Amino acid sequence: MSDEVKYAYLKSHPLFTNMPDRKIAEACKLAKLRAVYRGETFSFGEGSYSKIFLLIKGKIKITESNDHDNDLIKDILTSPDVFGDLSLENCYSIAEQAEALTSNTIICYFNILDFKRFLQDNPLMALSYANTVNNKLKKLEGRHSDLVFRDTKTRLIRFIRNWAISDGNRIGDKIILNNYLTHSDIAGVIATSRQSVNVLFNELRDSGLLNYTRKQIELRDLLVWN
Repeated sequence: MSDEVKYAYLKSHPLFTNMPDRKIAEACKLAKLRAVYRGETFSFGEGSYSKIFLLIKGKIKITESNDHDNDLIKDILTSPDVFGDLSLENCYSIAEQAEALTSNTIICYFNILDFKRFLQDNPLMALSYANTVNNKLKKLEGRHSDLVFRDTKTRLIRFIRNWAISDGNRIGDKIILNNYLTHSDIAGVIATSRQSVNVLFNELRDSGLLNYTRKQIELRDLLVWN
């Protein structure tokens, strides 16, 4: 992709919103841009070659595999977002990887050492990055609280509600979600079985709260979903 396209993508990302044009141009020299196909997976690198990624466009699933090749879904990300070696200290699991959930996914990535130097030279961006990581930690704390204090149905409803807030399209008295997640994906996020998610979706449909197909989910009672 051309430098002009890379510049436009970086400028559109919240981390670079308040950056001077010349600083964005400097970042373009350090960054690499690529399109990721749906279903394609990629790792975050290792050691001094680890990377920080900006999700410019599309959806990403972050997973971690154990010794038995079972995947733990750690997060579902929608653009714009940041992922990868967030600590900037090579403190992440090498079993962690990302998978594109949409066919039009665009990512921009930096080598960790380059990104750290860029943050050191740009304190305002460093503060923005710290706030972004802090918000991710708060989100993780919220998921942990859900697992401890809420039952499976409540966790599912809260997951769908948050999904609608971040990625829903309101059309009249309904909210429409493009259904790029499988029931197995959702089960992985809320820590239950695929069968339980299927049963609960049918219950919510029968109660008139939603309708769903393989392509989209239609949320009907906005008092519940807002």
